[in-house]
Amino acid sequence: MIHQQIVAPGAPDRTSAARQSACQGCRTAAPLPMAITMAFQPIVDVVSGKVFAYEALVRGAEGQGAGEVLSGVDPEMIYKFDQTCRVKAIELAGALFSPDDGAKLSINFMPNAVYEPTACLQASLAAARRARFDPRRLMFEFTEDERMTDVAHVRRIIDTYRASSFTTAIDDFGSGYAGLKLLADLQPDMLKLDMELIRGIDASTSRQAIVAAVVAMTQAMGIACIAEGIETQAELRTLKALGLRLCQGYLFARPQLASLPSIPATTFLC
Repeated sequence: MIHQQIVAPGAPDRTSAARQSACQGCRTAAPLPMAITMAFQPIVDVVSGKVFAYEALVRGAEGQGAGEVLSGVDPEMIYKFDQTCRVKAIELAGALFSPDDGAKLSINFMPNAVYEPTACLQASLAAARRARFDPRRLMFEFTEDERMTDVAHVRRIIDTYRASSFTTAIDDFGSGYAGLKLLADLQPDMLKLDMELIRGIDASTSRQAIVAAVVAMTQAMGIACIAEGIETQAELRTLKALGLRLCQGYLFARPQLASLPSIPATTFLC
């Protein structure tokens, strides 16, 4: 989960000249203000007890939080920053992930920083080859907290990623600029329910009704739901009863810098 307020210069303009300018900017932008790494947090299948994916969350090389990192990224750096984050996450995954368990690598991406879907994938694919990481294990999350300036362009991104066997997800659903219309227009593979819908759900009949309706709706659309921000066993019990099996939050593990956190077995005893 990443809340990104940087707006790419000329983001709504998808002309050939704008794309070429963005490509040049990605190659020639000034160095990022600080070295970055990633912290990893698991997304768990609470039925099988296995890790479905690890989300890569940007951090400074010395553990600085995402907010501090992002505060130093100027709009002119947006394309380079997005590509750098992707490559770093894939390189770390190649070193840390088991080649056999099938866990996905979930990367936050910025739709407004993707000027042309196929071209912007090349660095990620090259990084996957170098790291010997199966690119079919890549999952890309975009947050609806970032205003979609060109929904048709985002749809092209999703179609391109799906053709490459990547998984796509809307992050923080229910808290941002768009909701059901965005879901209908984009139809990603997965939907991450915002933590504000999850927090205290065991004691909130209104939250339970909303989540139950979203789960039923997404099942009918062939979209899988992920509940994020889970902190208590009571929340987990309620979510499982509502049909959620993919879960993320401090109850399972906090993000761990440049390594994969372990999950206590007792977490699943609810």
